[in-house]
This record gives sequence, C-alpha cells and structure tokens, in this order.
Amino acid sequence: MTLIVETGAIVAGAESYIGVTDADTYYSNRGAAAWAALTTAQKEQALRKATDYMLQIYRTLWKGVRMSATQALDWPRAWVYLEPVVTGANSDFPNLVADNIVPVEVKNACAELALRASSATLAADLTQQKKKVKVGPIETEYDTSTSQSVRYESVRAMLSPYLLKQQGTISVVRS
Repeated sequence: MTLIVETGAIVAGAESYIGVTDADTYYSNRGAAAWAALTTAQKEQALRKATDYMLQIYRTLWKGVRMSATQALDWPRAWVYLEPVVTGANSDFPNLVADNIVPVEVKNACAELALRASSATLAADLTQQKKKVKVGPIETEYDTSTSQSVRYESVRAMLSPYLLKQQGTISVVRS
C-alpha cells in the first residue's frame, strides 16, 4: 500500500507528514545508515507509526486549530503564531504560519520518530516499576518519581515553536 502524505491541502486519508523520498533526503544529509538499510515498505510503516505517535502525544498541544474537523491529521492548522510577535512589523500577521502547509519542523520530527519506530515501540505500555532489584550481592533501587515512558526531547525541541507553552512556564522577552 502506498503511503498517503499530507501536503497541507487536507489530503483525504493522509497517513504521514513526510514521504519516503523526503525522509530519505533528510537522513542522507545526516549520514544515517540505519534508515538507508530499511526497505521502502519498512520506511512507510515507520512513518505511519511516527505520525500515529505524533497524533497521540501532540494533538492537544499544537498551537492554532485544525483547518477542518474531518481532516485525517493535525496539520494543516490555522492561526498558528510563532513567537515573538513583533508589533509594527511590515505585515499585518508577520509571525502567522501559512494554513496550507505542513511545517518543515513537523516533517523532520516525523522522520526522526520514524527511525526510532523502525526498531522500537514509540509509546510502550507501562507496568509497575520495581523499587528494588537484588541479585546476589548486587542491589539496584530505582527512583520512584522518574517517568517510565521514553521522552523524545530532541523531537519536542524541534516542534517547540508550534506547541503551546506548558503550564508553569513563562516566556521571557528582553527589550
């Protein structure tokens, strides 16, 4: 089955934010041999899994609103402003993201997650974490306040201009 890629035109049945060819270019430019070793079918599967993960994790965190209630994916979006908003700039909306695109950062994040999805589950089910493990004289105690789930901080940083601010954070602007 051929991968259906969202272009920003609200593509019916879209399954990914980036196509195999663009992901190939992304990884070729970064010298990632692991991506090149995958078959086209494996790359398409990984891109679908990455997009599914993005829908699960970021759906309520994106700035702006979806262009249509019936679109398959979260992008394209309307009313997405990138900071800082500059008063008196040359345009009425200088920091407004076009509502007919999927931003490069979203595509790249999808590619990054796809490589990880090709060899592991992105959102694994969680189980009760062990507090102590003892094997003979060796003993390990885990931090009970640490999250068990994997967080992809490089992906989150890549997407940060398009995400709502987390509760408890404040933007600081120097003048």
